[in-house]
Amino acid sequence: VQLQASGGGLVQPGESLRLSCTTSESIFSFNSIGWYRQAPGKQRELVVLGTTSGSANYVDSVKGRFALSSDNAKNTLYLQMNDLKPEDTAIYYCNVVKISPELKWNDYWGPGTLVTVSS
Repeated sequence: VQLQASGGGLVQPGESLRLSCTTSESIFSFNSIGWYRQAPGKQRELVVLGTTSGSANYVDSVKGRFALSSDNAKNTLYLQMNDLKPEDTAIYYCNVVKISPELKWNDYWGPGTLVTVSS
């Protein structure tokens, strides 16, 4: 599985960005989809973890501001980020998981896209 993320950039506080992550396989083939981020000097953290059926769980710091979605026809998942704050500055990674019939957990990661929030 290959993932390609895009959409990062430099924005001012309060502005919005939408990250995209296109996969090489159907979104329906994944058991979970999500986004993680890694801020400078910090460990990678989960931002949102969801399923293609629409359920999603967000880290408290982004609840009400970020939204996970997917376009199954385009094999793409999105992260809409509104009201961005300087503390959202990080490299964002998309992630999908496939669990094999043998119950093997397979993680796949996009290359990361940088989001910088600064005035």
